Amino acid sequence: MLSSVLDTSEASQARYYELLRAQAPAERLAIAVRLTRSVRMLAEVTIRSERPAAPEAEVRSLMADRLYGRTIAERWFNRADYDDR
Repeated sequence: MLSSVLDTSEASQARYYELLRAQAPAERLAIAVRLTRSVRMLAEVTIRSERPAAPEAEVRSLMADRLYGRTIAERWFNRADYDDR
């Protein structure tokens, strides 16, 4: 189990993993997909609130930066001109 989770009791954490193991693989995958979509949506909303006039290309580059790191974003978008990410 993850020892870095500090806000959950060991019993609650054990129960959570028990419930996850009881789910079918397709159910666990669906949960992971929903969580991933939520994280991406939150990242995009934050970027758009910080830079409301940013063009789509900049938003996509900043998303890549947040999700995968600056090195990957610069490689994917072949750009290093978005300062103060």
